[in-house]
Amino acid sequence: MRYGKAETLALLDAEGIPYDLAEHEAVFTVEEAHAAGVPFTEYGDKNLFLRDNKKRSYYLVCMHDQKRRSIKEIQLAVGSARRLSFASERDLAAKLGVIPGAVTPLAALNDTEHVVQVFIDQSFIDLGRIAVHPCDNTATVLLRTDDLIALLQDWGSRVQVVDF
Repeated sequence: MRYGKAETLALLDAEGIPYDLAEHEAVFTVEEAHAAGVPFTEYGDKNLFLRDNKKRSYYLVCMHDQKRRSIKEIQLAVGSARRLSFASERDLAAKLGVIPGAVTPLAALNDTEHVVQVFIDQSFIDLGRIAVHPCDNTATVLLRTDDLIALLQDWGSRVQVVDF
């Protein structure tokens, strides 16, 4: 099964994970989200789906949307010995089941082979909450960071907290 918005929200409900939901127009960038008045901006994230130059390792990097890091800085932070670049839309669809603009740590639920390593910014641990898309860029959910990490780990995802 692929997790879209309805399936993701149903899973959060089934797991007893409390969240606040905001539905909005489709947004594809952090800038569009701010312009559209999407709530929870103080907990907003920026998600990058990266791969190494041999296409052996895939990384889902979730950092606070106010941070700016080069791919080289991210490569060092995640401990990759190989050069990183953005994964293709094809890889994004195949590995995470989402489109550009809908990338979210919750998309790791679609990574049934567990090939994608998820990296969550330490700032979300410090804030205690995080605002993410529920595998669809027409909604945003605000939930506890610990609940998100526990859910992903329970589903077999490799999750690490990194200070980007």
